[in-house]
Amino acid sequence: MLQATMVEPGRIQFDEVPRPEAGVDEVVIEVKACGICGSDVHVWKGEHPFTSYPIIQGHEFSGVVDSVGTNVDSINPGAKVTIEPSLVCGTCHPCRHGRYNICDNLKVMGFQADGCHRNFFAVPQQKVVPLPPEISFEPGAMVEPAAVGVHAVKRSGLKAGGRVLVLGAGPIGILTMQAAKGMGASEVMITDVVNFRLETARRVGADYTVNVAEEDLFDSIKGAFGRDGLDVVIECVGSEQALETAIQVARKGSRIVVVGVVGGRPRLSLGLLQDRELEMIGSLMYMREDFELAIDLIRTGRINPVQLITRRFEFEHLPEAYREADERKGQNLKVMVIF
Repeated sequence: MLQATMVEPGRIQFDEVPRPEAGVDEVVIEVKACGICGSDVHVWKGEHPFTSYPIIQGHEFSGVVDSVGTNVDSINPGAKVTIEPSLVCGTCHPCRHGRYNICDNLKVMGFQADGCHRNFFAVPQQKVVPLPPEISFEPGAMVEPAAVGVHAVKRSGLKAGGRVLVLGAGPIGILTMQAAKGMGASEVMITDVVNFRLETARRVGADYTVNVAEEDLFDSIKGAFGRDGLDVVIECVGSEQALETAIQVARKGSRIVVVGVVGGRPRLSLGLLQDRELEMIGSLMYMREDFELAIDLIRTGRINPVQLITRRFEFEHLPEAYREADERKGQNLKVMVIF
């Protein structure tokens, strides 16, 4: 089988290697589709602080079960699946208290452990998530980023009929916007500085879109939601400016969820956080129930991930896929690799 290893930033080596055999508690998956996300691009550029080389990348994917180990009795060959790519210890305080997504010893396939950039991939059976027949491989590969959005909306405490602002209309932002709508929000506004991303967000359900390079966000919020404003702000950019915007526009007593990965030590108006009794909380990855809800939202059409796919590349052209995702990010949302 073919395997792609990122041996150093910007250089991928393809090798013919033996097909893996399933360990007693493992499932071997024939990979069919895999998305490239922003964190993957950070590894490609040598900018990811928690990844070393060489590494086999790939973590948001779908495929077909090829074979199973002797202790696997709930997953059968031929099943369509995706995976939860987090490897956790099960013994630390978060793991023991139902929050394994923030495991003290967390490793993520494609970053601290090898991922799916190969034709066949062996994974622990407990990480395999079945897909219903009506979800094809491309949306199946986008269950993982959709689960990020589902988890963020859960963290927000959104109530039915709530009004939500999502900062950032990249793939995670748009999927989070759709998740909020699918989970009970009455109206959702989303912002960005790239009009093509905002146009995509409108196509898949955004009630309001704001190009913050051209429009005043405060005026847009007042015009859309009146004096009562927003119930929830979800930050999906990962910048000091976006975090500060979230604090400035949040209604008193409301909640801000931070999904974007912020570098450095941002300077923020924490006095307003205190004075307005705002809650700013983090959201990391997902858990099994987030995957299951994301699958249901995709199955029922409340999340439409395929609209976010802007380019497709064959596996053999993986370096070109990375370059596309990196160098033309203003013209792309999701670059998909087809096996």
